[in-house]
Amino acid sequence: MRRAGAIAGLLAALALAAGMEAARAGDAPGRVVSMNVCTDQLALLVAAPGQVVSVSALSHDPAASMMTAEAAAIPANSGQAEDVYLLRPDLVLTGSFSTRSATVLLRRLGVEVAEFAPADSLADIRANIARIGDLLGRNARAAEVVAAFDAEVARIAAGVAGGGPRAATWEANGFARGRGTLEGEIVARAGFRNIAAELGYAGPVRLPLETLVMEAPDALIVSDRWRETPALALQVLDHPAIRRGLTDAHRVPAPGRLWACGTPHVTQALGRLAAAATRIGGEGRR
Repeated sequence: MRRAGAIAGLLAALALAAGMEAARAGDAPGRVVSMNVCTDQLALLVAAPGQVVSVSALSHDPAASMMTAEAAAIPANSGQAEDVYLLRPDLVLTGSFSTRSATVLLRRLGVEVAEFAPADSLADIRANIARIGDLLGRNARAAEVVAAFDAEVARIAAGVAGGGPRAATWEANGFARGRGTLEGEIVARAGFRNIAAELGYAGPVRLPLETLVMEAPDALIVSDRWRETPALALQVLDHPAIRRGLTDAHRVPAPGRLWACGTPHVTQALGRLAAAATRIGGEGRR
């Protein structure tokens, strides 16, 4: 009898342990919907197969996303609350500036929504990957992604020399990126000296054309797609003062979609700009 009671107790303990393990496994959301192209990519990097059931339409656009192949088989959503709610999500991922009305309405309907602010640094990218891993119950996978990201950043940094050429990012409407921006950090880590940061500018800031010309940067980092999308806001990129002040060799194509989102793909942008900084710096030393 005592043995039978012991066996029964053991079976009960095993059943309890199994139940607790199942409950822990059930904590991970089984149906994840993303409404933002940046959270799309973070989720696709970390999620288990089939865990992400819908992504934003931009994730299917190669001009906006680096992960169109991974997103190809996943249905796109409109980003509207009605569309997303009907997908019966356990968790919705979105950007802090994306479809605010949809975010508010989904929360009123009892849907869990996790918002992600744009990454302003490489540290933000690491933190966002870790947060995605925690939300999706995929911490181990997130740690792997972060480790690979750090290793690639370190590999590129090993070949970067300090005191490189002076550069400015130059965007639509004459905006540049100063301190406290992801683009600014990538430019600096690539070996360029960022003119906007040297002048004391922080964040995205409109840099006067006169200031840019007077600073005479060694390189102008401009959008790699600006000629493909004609707009008045982009005409400043082809201003005569710029064309006369900088040679074509010093016009460096900005990596566009590579750094539009704070994902590990920014290492490709870092690598391209590091190569450009080495080339331009070498030309200056001849």
